[in-house]
Amino acid sequence: MSLKKASIIIILILLVDQISKVYIKTHFELGEEIKVFGWFRILFIENDGMAWGAKLSDFTSMITDRTAKVILTSFRLVAIVGIGYWLINSIKNKGSRVLVVAISLIFAGALGNIIDSVFYGIIFNDSYGQIANAFPEGGGYDSLLHGKVVDMLHFPLWKGDLPEWIPFYGGEHFIFFNPVFNIADVAISTGVGMLIVFNRKAFPKEQKVTKISNAIETPDIS
Repeated sequence: MSLKKASIIIILILLVDQISKVYIKTHFELGEEIKVFGWFRILFIENDGMAWGAKLSDFTSMITDRTAKVILTSFRLVAIVGIGYWLINSIKNKGSRVLVVAISLIFAGALGNIIDSVFYGIIFNDSYGQIANAFPEGGGYDSLLHGKVVDMLHFPLWKGDLPEWIPFYGGEHFIFFNPVFNIADVAISTGVGMLIVFNRKAFPKEQKVTKISNAIETPDIS
């Protein structure tokens, strides 16, 4: 698969991701929700940390939230360089189509969320009780590297109270699949899923080398 085709995948995902985020940011107040179907809703939230809203500062009291945010964003920038190198190297070495598509999805998703983290703080004002504007006169809601990731896709497939006989959580109200995410998250999850499910197709050459090495190390003498 060529670099041109991989670039098209990346650009398309970035466009869909950023257009959806900018639309939500400039048309919704934070926490506003629209019911599309019973099991699908548009819910505008902002994620200041890692997956599931976790923060580095949640794991240690030695750093502040703002320092943790800079560390996380800087790590993402380093990671995207590594993913980009992996993608280019895989194309040069004529990696399988599954591998190149998967890495392209991961790269596009990671880059999409990095754009939020790096730039959204200086591009938009906050969305608390108001609809944000792009490039407001008073400046953005925060500084460079302190932007929040925009999430909006919500799939509460089932809501209800759990039976009393379930240990620890019996009787509690439960929502099945409660996370709120975005297009970039979908791309990353899809890419990782492809590498797991289609592992043999993604890494055919490595498997052949492994088999040859094993045959040399343990020759058949029967």
